[in-house]
Parts: sequence; C-alpha cells; structure tokens
Amino acid sequence: MAGKMLPLLSPLLLAAAGLAGLLLLCIPTRDVREPPALKYGIVLDAGSSHTSMFVYKWPADKENDTGIVGQHSSCDVRGGGISSYADNPSKAGQTLAECLDQALQDVPKERHQGTPLYLGATAGMRLLNLTSPEASANVLTAVTRTLTQYPFDFRGARILSGQDEGVFGWVTANYLLENFIKYGWVGRWFRPRKGTLGAMDLGGASTQITFETASPAEDPANEVQLRLYGQHYRVYTHSFLCYGRDQVLRRLLASALQNHSSHPCWPKGYSTRVLLGEVYESPCTSSLRPHSYNSSATVGLSGSSSLALCRDLVSGLFSFSSCRFSRCSFNGVFQPPVAGNFIAFSAFFYTVDFLRTVMGLPVATLQQLEAAVATVCNQTWDELQARAPKEGARLPDYCAGAMFVLQLLSLGYGFDERAFRGVTFQKKAGDTAVGWALGYMLNLTNLIPADPPGLRKGTDFSSWVALLLLFAAMLLAALVLLLLQARSAKSSPSAI
Repeated sequence: MAGKMLPLLSPLLLAAAGLAGLLLLCIPTRDVREPPALKYGIVLDAGSSHTSMFVYKWPADKENDTGIVGQHSSCDVRGGGISSYADNPSKAGQTLAECLDQALQDVPKERHQGTPLYLGATAGMRLLNLTSPEASANVLTAVTRTLTQYPFDFRGARILSGQDEGVFGWVTANYLLENFIKYGWVGRWFRPRKGTLGAMDLGGASTQITFETASPAEDPANEVQLRLYGQHYRVYTHSFLCYGRDQVLRRLLASALQNHSSHPCWPKGYSTRVLLGEVYESPCTSSLRPHSYNSSATVGLSGSSSLALCRDLVSGLFSFSSCRFSRCSFNGVFQPPVAGNFIAFSAFFYTVDFLRTVMGLPVATLQQLEAAVATVCNQTWDELQARAPKEGARLPDYCAGAMFVLQLLSLGYGFDERAFRGVTFQKKAGDTAVGWALGYMLNLTNLIPADPPGLRKGTDFSSWVALLLLFAAMLLAALVLLLLQARSAKSSPSAI
C-alpha cells in the first residue's frame, strides 16, 4: 500500500514546493530605504592667529531637522590670520588657495557644485572692524574674490559675533560627546539621558563661556535658545573680547612697560627687545598707550620671575567693582553660577597640557593648578629651557598664560574646588578638533534641503525567511520520496 502511495505523494510535494516558490515571488513588498548619498560642507575658521579649513560630510537625509555631520578632512592655512593682512588684503585671499585646492580633491567632483562653502572670521577680525571698518571690509572682499573662483556653492564670508562663537563651540563639544543624540547598537538613533556639558574656549583675541541653564538670563544678551534634534535648549553665553591669550599677553606687556622696570611674569635671565608698535597697535591696549610714542622704536625688557607681582599684574585685568545684576563674573557681566561638567579647549588645553605633560605637574584640582602655576612662575630662564627645550618662542609666556587661566577660572568665572573637578581640558573628541566650526555647520545644515533617499522594492524579512524555509523543506521531502520510490522500484519483483 505504501509503495503505491509514493508515486502519488511525489508529484503533490513537488507541486507544493513549486507553489511555495511562486509565493516567494508574489508576496507583498514594502519600500526599503537605500543608504542616502553623502553631502559635503566646507567651513573656513578664520581665527586671529591662523585660519583652518574643515570639510564635513553628512547623509543627504536628516535626523530630526539636523544633519548627522562628521569631519571628513582638515587643512591649516599657512601664515597668520586674515586680519594680519589689513595692509595687503589680496594676500589674505591668496593664502587660502592651497587648502581650497585640497578641498577639490577631498570632495567628490560630482558634489562640488552642491557643496556649501562658508568663511567665518572671529575676534581678530572683530578687533580690526573696530579700529578700521574699511580695512576689515577690504579683507573680506579679498577672501570672497578667492572663494568665488572655486566650483563650490559659496554662501558668504562674515565676521561671527562673540555669541555665535561661544554657542557654536558648545554645540560642537556636546555633539562630539554624543550628548544630543547617539547611535545605539540596535541600529537606531536615540537621545541620551545625560545632560549637556558647558564649554570654555580660549582663543587668541577672545574667550567664551557657554553652558545650559534652567532659568532665564537676567541679561537677555547672554541667552540663546536652540532647537537641535527636536529638543529645545536654553543656553547662557558670553564672549570677552581682548581676553584671548595673545591679547592678554599684549596687555600684560603694556602694563609691565608702564609700571615695572622688568616683566614679573617672564623668567629671570630672559630678555628681549620689544617693538612698541606691536604692543600698542591693538585696541585692547588703548588705555595703556602713551600719548606719544614711536611705533617703530624698540625697548629692552627682561624677566624677573616674581610670582607675587605677576599675580597682581594679571588680576589687574579683571574688575569686580560693580554689578547691576544679582551676580556677575567680572567687568559687570551677568553670569549664573557654574554648574555641571565643562570642557575647556583651544588655549585652555594647550596651557594646562604644558603644565601636566611638559612640566610633569599635577593639575587635577584647583589647588594643584595653583601650585603648578607657582612652580612655573618661579623658574629661571635656564631652568625652564632645561625642562622644556622644544617649546621655542612660547616658553617665556607660559607663566603669564597659566596665571591668567588660573585667575579667569577661579576669580573670573567662579569655579571653586568642587566645580573645578568637573572641568576637562581637551583638544579633540575622537578625531575631531573641538571648536565653533562644526557647530556652525550643524546649524547651517538646517538650511540645506534633505534629499529623499532612493527606494527599492523588498520583501518583509520575516515573511521571506518563513517561505524560504517552507520551500526548502518541501523540496527536500519531495527528493527523499523520489529516492524512496526509486529504491522501491528496484526491490520489487519483476512482473511475469
């Protein structure tokens, strides 16, 4: 009886397997998203001492109104900042050519025309604009002339406000540290529960402090409200012009020339000749400028390694005499109490890194930082050169720079011992430098339309797997039955 059923079952199973295969072709399909194409954007960070170019990339579709942006490449422009070419504006544009040529290679050719190109100038140009608006305009015109010669989508060269610089630096830091949005192991973007970090930036001509706050700022000029990844943030920010490292050193030098026979922050045994024009040409030293002086004249000045006098010289940069708000940082500027963790970058990082890596001094607490500053400021020139032989021209100014960082954080911003433990001095997050440029690009991607991703037809994955297994099982069963039928036929006695 079983032998008679085999010939009947085999065709039925083969037919069922064929039907399952047909169903695989006919089951409903759904739209499956292809990986979106990449877009690119270029930001030129025209700082007071130098210009850097950053090339960013992000998917053409966007996540909750803000592109997922990452750094693609970077390039440091040779020479000084564009503000240093006030007397020769055309050279300001020419210096950018080498990095822009690199961008032509870094961005795929078919993406050149659709790649936005921006130049943002910071405190160096803000100062030039104060002293000579015409010279500032000429420099921006010259760099614009160069930038428009490239096949990118040039969107403008402008001077950023101090508020912009501070807020975009804060955005960059928190974006890189995944405080806004994070890509989970399950393949989805989600918002972390941790809060945001405060950001402190010390540039060449200005310094910025920015952090999230729950309460409205008493001074509306210090508050910015942002929307990132569908979330709202209230942020306090302030930029202090003339409180960048280079301008602070210039102001201290002007004070030393006016009030001391030597520079108390320079190491004993160090001496140099100072060009008066370089000291007094800045608006940051206007209050210390003599009524008459020869800008091309030089004067000799030596260091004295005087810790107490250096401390007094630096403290003279801050004024705490008046405040029309419930509380202030310094110079009458409103600031709520610092709270939470902070990241300090740019010259904050370079200064503290010198203390802990080159000098080998602990700086984990405010007390340790103060002791490290005292150690550096008590060194003679010979002692400093022996401990840091590779630091070159910056070496004489580390005492002044470190003393300024110490007083800015403790006296200026109000970090006590407990709050200071939450400050991290950091140059990069991952492979990306922390600064305002990435935050600027993150903001500007809101203006770039999101391309619809390519679609293809695809089967629902679970249905496809189930039918495939069914097809394989039926096909295997049919083959087994065919083998059994063949064996049965061979073993059966031949009919007479």
